[in-house]
Amino acid sequence: MDDSYGQFCTVARGAEALCERWTPLVVRELMCGSKRFNDLHRGVPRMSTALLAQRLRHLEEIGVVQRTAFGKVWEYSLTEAGEELRPSIMALGHWGARWVGSRLRDDQLDAGLLMWDIRRFVRLEEFPPTPVVIYFKFRDARAGERAWWLVVEHGAADLCRDDPGRELTLIVDSTVRALTEIWSGDRTPVEVIQSKELQVEGLRQDADHLWQWLGASAFAGTRAARAFPRA
Repeated sequence: MDDSYGQFCTVARGAEALCERWTPLVVRELMCGSKRFNDLHRGVPRMSTALLAQRLRHLEEIGVVQRTAFGKVWEYSLTEAGEELRPSIMALGHWGARWVGSRLRDDQLDAGLLMWDIRRFVRLEEFPPTPVVIYFKFRDARAGERAWWLVVEHGAADLCRDDPGRELTLIVDSTVRALTEIWSGDRTPVEVIQSKELQVEGLRQDADHLWQWLGASAFAGTRAARAFPRA
């Protein structure tokens, strides 16, 4: 079946190139710094690996992505043409935050994607020089996604699915929705903590710095401005 719109209009031709299902999200992952196939897949966990490989080949064929060998491992990155998509992808995200809203259905909640997003956008410059280990315990996540450890040391953040055996700085006990809504800018930490949907255990001085350390989604400011307009 021909997927072409059959029009010379460059809007149509651009849509043919980039608007297949999952393709904008693959570009988003590359924009966020993911380079290797497994890292890209962690950002789109519900996409099959076969389809991800297909979309990467397509993006390479149209000159949006380039593939480079590092030993036996391939890395993917955006070309100049791909980088030119950055304002468009960001604008789409801000538009969605402002107008579509983020009151998510239960089937749209994903602890793994949430933790991957948090890991790559933590504010490393805000962390103390000593190691910080935060244990995230989700009460209602899918089996296998209820426990996560965020380890920040030596200016880098690592996300663990298995207990690293390190002394814990903080424990965050939360529903998936509660932490997602804080991350996305729908609700404030104070509101969620008061509702008992999220609890933070640890030294008061560390707990007070938690949200400063974690930061928020790239689109949270837009969503928060919509959800909590200034008087």
